[in-house]
Amino acid sequence: MKITMPITITAADSESRTISGRIVTFDEVANTSAGRTIFATGSIQPKNVKLNLEHDRTRPIGKTLGMSMSEDGKGIDATFKIAKTTAGNDALEEAMSGLRDGFSVGVAVDSYDSKDGAMIVTGSELIEVSLVTEPAVRSARVTDVAASEEKKDSEDQASSDVTPSQSQGEQVEENTVQETPTVSETVEASLQVQAASRPVAYTKPRIEFTPTKYLENSIRAALGDDEARQYVSAAADTSDNAGLVPTRQLSTIINGLSNTIRPSIDAISRAALPDAGMTFEIPKITQVPTVAATSEGSAPSETDQNASFLSVSVSKYAGQQTFSVELLDRTSPAFFQELMVTLAAAYAKATNAAVNAALISGATLDSTTVATYPTAAELLGIVARGASSVYSNTQGFARNMVVSSGQWSNIMTLNDSGRPIYNASNPMNAGGVVSPLSLRGNVAGLDLFVDFTNAGDGDGTIVIVNPDAYTWYESPTYQIRTDLISTGQVSIAMYGYGAIATKIAAGAFKNNKA
Repeated sequence: MKITMPITITAADSESRTISGRIVTFDEVANTSAGRTIFATGSIQPKNVKLNLEHDRTRPIGKTLGMSMSEDGKGIDATFKIAKTTAGNDALEEAMSGLRDGFSVGVAVDSYDSKDGAMIVTGSELIEVSLVTEPAVRSARVTDVAASEEKKDSEDQASSDVTPSQSQGEQVEENTVQETPTVSETVEASLQVQAASRPVAYTKPRIEFTPTKYLENSIRAALGDDEARQYVSAAADTSDNAGLVPTRQLSTIINGLSNTIRPSIDAISRAALPDAGMTFEIPKITQVPTVAATSEGSAPSETDQNASFLSVSVSKYAGQQTFSVELLDRTSPAFFQELMVTLAAAYAKATNAAVNAALISGATLDSTTVATYPTAAELLGIVARGASSVYSNTQGFARNMVVSSGQWSNIMTLNDSGRPIYNASNPMNAGGVVSPLSLRGNVAGLDLFVDFTNAGDGDGTIVIVNPDAYTWYESPTYQIRTDLISTGQVSIAMYGYGAIATKIAAGAFKNNKA
């Protein structure tokens, strides 16, 4: 499992080309790529890594100059040396200007615990640090910015070089070869601006058109030749000259088939998977002692406490893709990045479906069914019966409700004389909050989770859950890359291990659409 967490830069120095700050703070809740996360003290150790832009491994801008635990022991402080590249120069300027002034660490999680819906990382390896636009702590900003003397000198020199070349003819002849392109660039740019500023409206003349002449006149038009601009304007018809109209490909990738949400897993408790074995056991009380009123001199009630083990099986969830080495080497880096994103989404979908199936199969079936999606009154009846059933069987409260997308839609339509009962604006006396912009909400005091895989015995399935009755145990995800020499192919696999423990089967209650 790889997670990232942004935090704010504290210093940037353009003269020495360094950026400094705290890259991680221990024992504080942070919103990472894995959700609410707490890095325990010492869970990350200082390590020399590259400094990237926005977690893009193809855009490195610097490397670690120094990294150590802070004096107060509350985090890790680091200083990075920025490369003398265009991207490095831009990064320094953005950091000093407050445009991109945050740090974000990328770590590979080795061990973690779960508490109150947050992942507590206890062991991890620092993979990389990135410069990002959005820090986790918005109040912290760059505190030290130093101007570069080298940049100032170069600007003054450029100014002094251009002025004589434009005003003194003798100095133009004596100028070095390096100065000539500078003057030409300046003149050319000014001509382009002048030509582009003039409005053009021409009819299409009968002219001889060839690619060679079009290119020639395009160059002349850029230099201010009005006749050439007329030629270009008249000839530039996309239907006539499709071969000269380029097709551009944007870097944005459309993917309406994948996401990494896991509503059913979020609706129950979570824990780290044991470090070994394909099965593990959990002690479970099967009989408790009894206490009863007794008369004087009578023997007290005596019932033995009995316990057994709940055996939980561990499952492997894996997916792969095999592709040619040419595809990896000769395509945009976006291919590999998007492949890993979609594999992660497929992993999330498979593990969530397993948990959802366990919830539905082990739930107590409501004896009352409805012919269609429930009315407001029928929905309250389902909640009441579910809460009572779960508490009676688990001695704990039902806190969550998992519904299908169809049921989500139905709940949003429930109204009292036109007034939405589960109103997203949350007015007084509302029965809860259900919004078309969120898969989370609240229905009659229960937290709502919308799960598109929650088909169950029908699209109207409603599952009411005591989250402590079920626990999802999970390992970090792993990646395997294999080079197939005989075929010149590469195989990439992503896999992980998970186990759903149904601690108390009656900890869930379901109502199905008839």
